[in-house]
Amino acid sequence: MSKTPPRVVGVHDGGDGVWGVTSLEGGSDEFQTEPCTRCPWRKDAPAGAFPAEVFRFSARTSYDMSDKVFGCHAAGSRRPKTCAGFLLRGAAHNLAIRLRLSRVDFSTVQSPVELYDNYRAMAVANGVSPDDPALAACRDDQFVTYLPHDDGGRR
Repeated sequence: MSKTPPRVVGVHDGGDGVWGVTSLEGGSDEFQTEPCTRCPWRKDAPAGAFPAEVFRFSARTSYDMSDKVFGCHAAGSRRPKTCAGFLLRGAAHNLAIRLRLSRVDFSTVQSPVELYDNYRAMAVANGVSPDDPALAACRDDQFVTYLPHDDGGRR
């Protein structure tokens, strides 16, 4: 595991002063193994808990070959971790995650609940217009054989 802390490249308040969206670059190989209760990737999480602007900002984590990683909002920026929902649904074409595959085993990541199929679906469900330019470069084909995926809680 990398001991170098990741560089936080963006923190956007979720509106309540506690929850926010953190974008990471490089560093730690730490990750959540299951989406948090309020993880925006969960379909059962309250839509709109985060302002649409945070989804426009973090859309770049799901662009092809992105070096930005979607951080877990519950872990925050003091001890950042990669979001489990992102690993399951938005990281298939993320360069930073692909480079970690040689040293990190993501097979423990799973979700007991249904997740949005991809970043675009999550962002739109949370108030971003489907035509928003920030979503234009998002990759919607999330499943790749070398990354973990699950049946979204439909077992």
